[in-house]
Amino acid sequence: SLWNVLRGDMSLVGPRPECAEWVTRYSAAQRRVLALRPGITGLASLRYRHEQELLAGAPDLDAAYFVILQDKLALELRYLEERTLRLDLALIAATLRALFR
Repeated sequence: SLWNVLRGDMSLVGPRPECAEWVTRYSAAQRRVLALRPGITGLASLRYRHEQELLAGAPDLDAAYFVILQDKLALELRYLEERTLRLDLALIAATLRALFR
């Protein structure tokens, strides 16, 4: 929430927090995303904003989510490597456009 951003617990852009059960399955490389402050929006949040719909018809929910999680983590690692103020502003703008569509 914005309150968490103002308190410094979160940022506007960064990886969404994941439940501990899934974090234990991260590879050593994927754990690098844990160095980022959690955010309200980001590359993975935008790409998977309709995640529930993607998972709705999955015969094995855990297996389907694991596939999505791998892509989300790849996106978050990409953000970690490429983050700039310009990218953050672009992600915030894209989030606002997605919200008001």
